[in-house]
Amino acid sequence: MNGNLCTDIGYNSLFKHGEELCGDHVYLSEGEDGSSIAVLADGLGSGVKASILSTLTSKILSTMLAAGLSLEDCVQTIIHTLPVCKEREVAYSTFTIIRIASGRREAEIIQYDNPKVILLRDGKGTEIPYQQLLIEGKTILKSRIDIQEDDIFIMMSDGVSHAGIGGVYNFGWRVEDITTYMEPFSQVGFTAKTITTILLDETNRLYGGEPGDDATVCTVRIRRREPVSLIIGPPQNPDDANRMMSLFFAKEGKHIICGGTTSTIASKFLGHSISMNLD
Repeated sequence: MNGNLCTDIGYNSLFKHGEELCGDHVYLSEGEDGSSIAVLADGLGSGVKASILSTLTSKILSTMLAAGLSLEDCVQTIIHTLPVCKEREVAYSTFTIIRIASGRREAEIIQYDNPKVILLRDGKGTEIPYQQLLIEGKTILKSRIDIQEDDIFIMMSDGVSHAGIGGVYNFGWRVEDITTYMEPFSQVGFTAKTITTILLDETNRLYGGEPGDDATVCTVRIRRREPVSLIIGPPQNPDDANRMMSLFFAKEGKHIICGGTTSTIASKFLGHSISMNLD
């Protein structure tokens, strides 16, 4: 990631009505090259079995990608590691991966059978170009796209796009309609967690408060880095106080000072009196 930008990632899930475990799982990791990796996996079915499948899938994919292994190796490992469902003959869960590169403004998106990732840019949904890859007989969508400040990527399980099916919507909540719904919220400055919550709240409403499937949303927001320096306690050697303060205030961004003694040292260094509200 470019030195002036960083990723704000927030995720949450709705459990299928009547289930105690979620069949979706999100796993975050950092690559050896400093890249940020988010994996959302949707296990087959629901309950314990789906939870195990999605947890294994997300963990295996994020760990292997973080270690720099190829997509082909990751998918092959998933296929050969997880058990096959006897009824549906499916060996693993669906997944979506977003990897934000370190040192350059680029995102890599990899998807298998999940709803397509939504990109909100300048308040509007922006199309993401994909290429199709055939790995072990499975069609994988892959994209590399340049990113910019305030871009918002939203990935989701199909429990979100199935919301309202047979009720409010005949065929569920289409990704195009979800994009239109989320566009007004994209320029307010909400955190990734808040954007995720807004989408899941509406998903729950469309389900009538009783979700018919596990629904998970993971939002990745590209924002400007806001460095903060925090200092706690005076130095062991009082003669080092000025040197400590010089180093502290030389740091970029906001500064937070904790403790009465440390505040007194800072006030002397800055030549300003301490002002406080004891109420």
